[in-house]
Amino acid sequence: MKEMDCVEVINDKERYTKSGIRKGMQGWICDPRSIDGTWLVNFPRYGEQDDIATLAIKEEDLRLLPNGMDARINEQIKEQFDNSGEAAKYFSEKPDDLSGYLI
Repeated sequence: MKEMDCVEVINDKERYTKSGIRKGMQGWICDPRSIDGTWLVNFPRYGEQDDIATLAIKEEDLRLLPNGMDARINEQIKEQFDNSGEAAKYFSEKPDDLSGYLI
């Protein structure tokens, strides 16, 4: 793999999902260096929207896309994840009651 290659995430990992990246999402390698077996990958959204994330992904969790990528796939996966209620599992809000918490 090299800079500007289009890639797809082939494994879900908690570290990725915390940043909004899920299996099947597509991005492009945005740094020429592979550091400790990882590549810095940008995951764009379709159109003029802000990117989903730029994240270091292990090479073993990536598949090369020789024919390019389609950011619309990222939108579809993101929408499924956001609508599944599973997002709360990874991005829980402030607990309702902290009275029993000791520092």
